[in-house]
Amino acid sequence: MALRRVLGLAEAVGRRGCCSKRPLPPGLLEALRDVAGSPNVSTAAAVCQQHGHDESMHRCAPPDAVVWPQDVAQVQELAALCHRHRVPMVPFGTGTGLEGGVNAVQGGVCFDLSRMAAISELSLEDFSVAVEPGVTRKALNSHLRGTGLWFPVDPGADASLCGMAATGASGTNAVRYGTMRPNVLNLRVVLPDGSLLHTAGPGRHARKSAAGYDLTSLFVGSEGTLGFLTQATLRLHPLPEAVAATVCSFPSVQAAVACTVQVLQAAVPVARIELLDEVMVGACSRYSRLELPEAATLFLELHGSQQGLAEQQQQAEELVRLHGGSIPAWARAQEEREQLWSARHSAWFAALALRPGCQGYSTDVCVPISRLPGVVVETQRDLRDSGLTGPMVGHVGDGNFHCILVFRPEDTDEAQRVHDFAERLGRRALAAGGTCTGEHGVGLGKRALLREELGPQGLDTMRRIKAALDPHHLMNPGKVL
Repeated sequence: MALRRVLGLAEAVGRRGCCSKRPLPPGLLEALRDVAGSPNVSTAAAVCQQHGHDESMHRCAPPDAVVWPQDVAQVQELAALCHRHRVPMVPFGTGTGLEGGVNAVQGGVCFDLSRMAAISELSLEDFSVAVEPGVTRKALNSHLRGTGLWFPVDPGADASLCGMAATGASGTNAVRYGTMRPNVLNLRVVLPDGSLLHTAGPGRHARKSAAGYDLTSLFVGSEGTLGFLTQATLRLHPLPEAVAATVCSFPSVQAAVACTVQVLQAAVPVARIELLDEVMVGACSRYSRLELPEAATLFLELHGSQQGLAEQQQQAEELVRLHGGSIPAWARAQEEREQLWSARHSAWFAALALRPGCQGYSTDVCVPISRLPGVVVETQRDLRDSGLTGPMVGHVGDGNFHCILVFRPEDTDEAQRVHDFAERLGRRALAAGGTCTGEHGVGLGKRALLREELGPQGLDTMRRIKAALDPHHLMNPGKVL
């Protein structure tokens, strides 16, 4: 009960069930089975529990039923049934979200779209491909092996690509290749009433368009509140000829962030530039069995031609040394690079290992690059003053960073300090002209901060859009707004 009150995380923390507001209407389950087939509809408690949470700390809120559509026509029929009966609908991909985006806080029917896993419309000449919700980023890149192309947006988890579009995901490669938003060319969406929308028009995959409202961008980041993303047409990128990665140590976080800013200002075409503070580096080094100095660190990766890479390496080394940093040899072999990035991607588990038996709570803010050094240093000071364990890691090339807060939820004082810190961090980002979330999304946990970020007019406009597309508020209710 203490953490429920302190963090306000959907009333409780943990994975205990909760009841829907009203039972499913008589006959709806049979109607769902008629469409999807009996094996593809479940009301089993364990199945509903599994679909009632993501990787966040928000209280498990299971749906009343889970359905597995096999194709877009079934999604349309199932959505029309739920719409007719005014039953809430919650999209579910891989459940790797971090803000409670799949929690069925009003019960209803969860649409698990993982069995729709077609990859189609691959055009090597146009650098585009269409994927259904069951396709993860690793599965797509495996499918592309040998083509000379890849999809670079990498949030760490092997998430569903449609789920990544729904949350506006980002990741380590965003500084060079962008977030999901510019990499989605078209979306096939089933609206709440079962009707079908192609946001850029059926079959279209142009690189740009000035034709009317940008419906694709409207649905990217909508977090399942406007419709089901049943196919995403994605922009692909050529694989770089050469890749080099290294780890740079600095005397302070401020020096590392200042170096990041200058690397970007000098137009060094970095593909990845990731910050780990000294606590996070120590945790990752022990967890992944690397021998890294426990100092503020940048993980740096360059992509380019063989000739161009040498020049980029020289530029980067000069800037690192200018800020008091040390830089070891560059890793060019794939195995060496994968070892480094595996350590970075294991940061969550490495942080939890700092305090065995505790729970983690991951924050996510983004600020303009010019404000990044001051905000990061102030945040680090705030962590120390609060007496919290919160190693810091971030995609600092975009101004986006996270604190992984590790604490004992039964300790009400510590939980209160976590809550207070998270609120201060969100407001610190807003005061710096930034946003309360750069990639995790709003979900359940950041609705109050979203109100502060957008202001009354912005939020009212969002509500009008929601009401136009989902007047009965059936799509993923309780999220974002």
